[in-house]
Amino acid sequence: MSTLSLRLPDSLHEGVRKLAKQDNISINQFVATALAEKMSALTTETYLVERARRGSKEKFEHVLSKIKDTEPDKNDILQ
Repeated sequence: MSTLSLRLPDSLHEGVRKLAKQDNISINQFVATALAEKMSALTTETYLVERARRGSKEKFEHVLSKIKDTEPDKNDILQ
């Protein structure tokens, strides 16, 4: 585990202190979780962009061509 020294504006520190208290967790745990969520969002975007680059319209249409042409269930019809 690493230690990180972080300078925060007083208002931000007070806000994170209140939110962490509401969740019954430490400020450290709150910040670590928030950082993990942000990293996950950023890496997910990168992952999806890379996957999109590997895709092709031809492969997509080939997969769609395997779907049977049937009427949707009555509950699935848009009114």
